[in-house]
Amino acid sequence: MIRAAKGGLLGWLADGYVGWKFRASFRGLWLRGTVPAGADARLVYANHTNWWDGFVLHQLARAVGWDVYCVMEEQNLERYRFLSRLGAFSIRRGEGSSSLETLRYAGQLLKQPRAAVCIFPEGELRPFGVLPLRLERGVELLARVGKVECVPIAIRYAFFEHERPDVLVEVGTPHRAGPLPRFQSELESAVRRLAETTSLEGFTRVVSGGLGVAERWDAVRGKAPSA
Repeated sequence: MIRAAKGGLLGWLADGYVGWKFRASFRGLWLRGTVPAGADARLVYANHTNWWDGFVLHQLARAVGWDVYCVMEEQNLERYRFLSRLGAFSIRRGEGSSSLETLRYAGQLLKQPRAAVCIFPEGELRPFGVLPLRLERGVELLARVGKVECVPIAIRYAFFEHERPDVLVEVGTPHRAGPLPRFQSELESAVRRLAETTSLEGFTRVVSGGLGVAERWDAVRGKAPSA
């Protein structure tokens, strides 16, 4: 397997690149819900709708002070090896020995203070809001191995009244390890709440992005930007 190799000059460059790429593409990252605080490690599991999801969790983790790691398919991590500098580590789906090695490695990471091991339990990209979710058992097994708090997170990319899209993150109810239906229920609840959202009311911007033409024009005129 490919292990995470965080830090160093390459890590610093990769971190800066992801931050720049996010700011160039989105208006901001908006958060609703209570983010678990403290030095305890946690397992974060999220829906998976597109290529940006891992970068979104990276930006969220930086904003809230988590030491983030993320499970990634080995063939993809081989192509984008620099992501290991951001905390990505690999798994070869369908191979029992690889899954066991990844579980053990993730369990070690979950012993570290502030570690947040992220996983996309759907195992594939699916359109946002399509329910029921189809989760694989890896998230259940990892939770049992890690014996840590599990945090469901829903991610949505939305256009409202601005040129650039906003990234919305809904933090669900943290819970302990349990059967797979528990994970599915908690994540689906977070996805439903996010799907019903029609504005940014109740959200807090935790990462700022770029301004659109209208917002830049408002700034020239001295007009306060809208949320």
